[in-house]
Amino acid sequence: MSRLRIFNDTQPQAPLSVHTDHADIAHELAKVGVRFEQWEASQPIAPGASQDEVIAAYRADIDRLMAEEGYQAVDVISLKPDHPDRATLRQKFLSEHTHSEDEVRFFVAGAGQFTLHLEGKVYDILCEQGDLIGVPDGTRHWFDMSESPYFVAIRLFTNKDGWVAQFTGEDIAERFPRMTPHATA
Repeated sequence: MSRLRIFNDTQPQAPLSVHTDHADIAHELAKVGVRFEQWEASQPIAPGASQDEVIAAYRADIDRLMAEEGYQAVDVISLKPDHPDRATLRQKFLSEHTHSEDEVRFFVAGAGQFTLHLEGKVYDILCEQGDLIGVPDGTRHWFDMSESPYFVAIRLFTNKDGWVAQFTGEDIAERFPRMTPHATA
């Protein structure tokens, strides 16, 4: 189940609020300029489907977003618990950072946790199958895929080559909850 927990950025022990209803999550995130949608495939997707097959199943939503936001490129990324570099890949984005373009991810399968640091609050979003999140450029955030990652995600870019993390040097991400494999159960 998708989940949004909102914390005061100095109090990681207890959330100010918790939301599990998709409409509530979308409403709360829209207040801070973050897109949160649910998509459904237009055709069945078989396990192990190719990137082209995955993109074809969501083509209408992808085209809509590309037209609305000017995204120029789309791809699919997949990670499984047995990936030999999973720990290195996880560590890469666990620290607070920003990007010079939006970070847009649609979870075809599995889950990931985006945590945003905005206006004195921390927005911890567990994204699961069917969820799209659009984090605006310049937003302080971090991403966790857990120690046992599993996800297939569609990514949209304005400039794929320009999608580089700029780390803030702040240690805030170390104080807030990480994603655990049972969080997706």
